[in-house]
Amino acid sequence: MGLSPEAAKELLMLAGSRALQKDMETISSQRHNPFIKGGEADADAYIEFVAAFNEFINHEPKPFRKMIDREMKL
Repeated sequence: MGLSPEAAKELLMLAGSRALQKDMETISSQRHNPFIKGGEADADAYIEFVAAFNEFINHEPKPFRKMIDREMKL
């Protein structure tokens, strides 16, 4: 399903809009990744977030199952 001619015309008009480009630049410059600390990924921050989110949505963790593979190669 393609765009209607009106929608395509509106997108073309917006693509040339300096105001929209400026807004997108502002959004891009203020982007923040809460899991990056000091330029490196912070696994502890991610694990804390996932644990809190799972608690928030009342997700019941699956029981731990020991891996039985003897030789695992990446």
